[in-house]
Amino acid sequence: MLKRIFLNPWVATALSVVILGFVVLFSGFSGVIDLSPTAVIRHLSGQDTLTPRDQAIFFDIRLPRIITGVIVGATLAVSGAAYQAVFRNPLADPYLLGVSAGSGLGVTTVIVGGTVLGFSAPSIGVIGAAFVGGVAAVLATLMVSRGVGQGSSTTVVILAGVAVAAFASSIQTYIQQRHIDTVARVYVWMLGNLNVTNWMSIFIVAVVAGLCAAVIMSCARLLDVMAVGDVEARTLGVDPGLVRIGIVIVATLGTAAVVSISGLIGFVGIIVPHALRLIVGPGHRILLPLSFVWGAIFLVLADTAGRTLMAPQELPVGVVTAALGAPFFLFILRRTSRQRVPKRSA
Repeated sequence: MLKRIFLNPWVATALSVVILGFVVLFSGFSGVIDLSPTAVIRHLSGQDTLTPRDQAIFFDIRLPRIITGVIVGATLAVSGAAYQAVFRNPLADPYLLGVSAGSGLGVTTVIVGGTVLGFSAPSIGVIGAAFVGGVAAVLATLMVSRGVGQGSSTTVVILAGVAVAAFASSIQTYIQQRHIDTVARVYVWMLGNLNVTNWMSIFIVAVVAGLCAAVIMSCARLLDVMAVGDVEARTLGVDPGLVRIGIVIVATLGTAAVVSISGLIGFVGIIVPHALRLIVGPGHRILLPLSFVWGAIFLVLADTAGRTLMAPQELPVGVVTAALGAPFFLFILRRTSRQRVPKRSA
């Protein structure tokens, strides 16, 4: 029954958006201090006024945090689905080609630079550094893979990403060791959090991430072809190398944008697309929009759990997604390895 509902893209997307709406409302009213849904609705309709404290909690803290969670979760899930298609690997995620390491190096450089110069790096500077570092790392990955003469090879691109990520991480570690007083701030960013209160930053990231997600979803048919294999793609008139590089660049740009405001939040790009693929199948015409919506649902719920499970203390959302994602990762790994084991003949 569930699979039959989700096989209709319009019904599935509409139902998912409704669920997202309920999740957003639930998250907005939940926390260390519970807010009355009736009071918030009466305030929005002009019938009553919330107390200054409740207004600050809902509009200045929870609302931007929830919107950030929607943007980040949706983008990571769509990018993960795109990566898994072009690399034909269910374990591929948006950080595969060095985005995380590059962003981490950028953030570390800006924070340390501010400390050396005698000031605390502003949040907008950290966001910009994370974005530039993530994009630069992936561009370096693509250049390295092209440099060995087989830039369109999936294996070569992935290995180049591993090498670039290792190099960026080594530089980051060296800088942190030389400036040990900056470790705490960098560590907080790397654990992932959605505490963003700058609406202009949220808006800019939303525009970039939204455009990237729209481009990826418009390439659903190309991703279906890429998932079959390079040989089959060529017979259908598709250049797999060109499509792979194009999709990777777009998905990476969206990932770098959201990582710049949220830090490193793992497993969203693996869990959501793969779980949906088990329900609706591999067709990206359905998979991509559902990944977009359910990525938002997953991350908002994970952040709500982080805010409430140990209240008044708070778990970083990256810790929550890792706790959920690690067992699911092992499940995918076991399932994939079983599928690849050839059956013995009698």
